[in-house]
Amino acid sequence: MQIESYDPRYLDAVIHLSLRAWTPVFDSIQNVMDADVYQAFYPDSWRVSQQKAVEDVCAGSETNVWVAIDADSTVGFVAVKLHSEDSMGEIYMIAVDPDFQGQGIGSTLIKFALDWMKEAGMSIAMVDTGGDPGHAPAHHTYEKAGFGLLPIARYFKKL
Repeated sequence: MQIESYDPRYLDAVIHLSLRAWTPVFDSIQNVMDADVYQAFYPDSWRVSQQKAVEDVCAGSETNVWVAIDADSTVGFVAVKLHSEDSMGEIYMIAVDPDFQGQGIGSTLIKFALDWMKEAGMSIAMVDTGGDPGHAPAHHTYEKAGFGLLPIARYFKKL
């Protein structure tokens, strides 16, 4: 496996693998979130909003994006934002194709991103994730990479 800088020719593959990877996550979110709030967040389906989010991240000038390539297939990606004012790098988005999960690709992408952040002069790294059961594999990967948890409670109510 190799990690390459993102190029627009990877967009379709990145979208496809992301939506596949995040299906169990959004199923979990739907199970734990109030149905009216979930519908308000994703009125046209989470897939529509997440596809747009991936497109925006890949095209955005404020993000740095890399893809993991294995045997000419795009198997994962990571997007990083730098917050220079805080000397903090943020793993803004990451996904690994479900067919390739459990092989260390996510960990490799995280290590690559952390090394890049450090070389860019950042002194802190951060990643956000959900607290629902669907995010448990992400929690494991982040903790394995040395991230420490800051418990935050976020409450929602449909108006």
